[in-house]
Amino acid sequence: QVQLVESGGGLVQAGGSLRLSCVASGRTPSRYSMGWFRQAPGKEREFVVGIYWSGGATYYADSVKGRFTISRDNAKNTVFLQMNNLKPEDTAVYYCAAKWEAVADVGLRDLYDYWGQGTQVTVSS
Repeated sequence: QVQLVESGGGLVQAGGSLRLSCVASGRTPSRYSMGWFRQAPGKEREFVVGIYWSGGATYYADSVKGRFTISRDNAKNTVFLQMNNLKPEDTAVYYCAAKWEAVADVGLRDLYDYWGQGTQVTVSS
């Protein structure tokens, strides 16, 4: 098992930046493929970005390409989401998720076995 704790959310003006962190603890965190998802009020939880445990390939939702960057520091058991040029439509609760040694599509919400509690990101116009 793995436990996930997100942090770094907050209130920012449009055009600003935030960096979210997801700290993993438990069974060999480096062997989990990780994803970031978000959920706005009244909407489905949607994929933002994912990173594979082996090789580090990344995949982004079209809505965040060029603005968001995922990275991981296995020495710190942490995955980061750098969010630049934020827009009001990025407002949501952001969740990190983990799947042991996943090789399937990291964009699939149902792929993941473990989820964090979420961190609120609010972008004002």
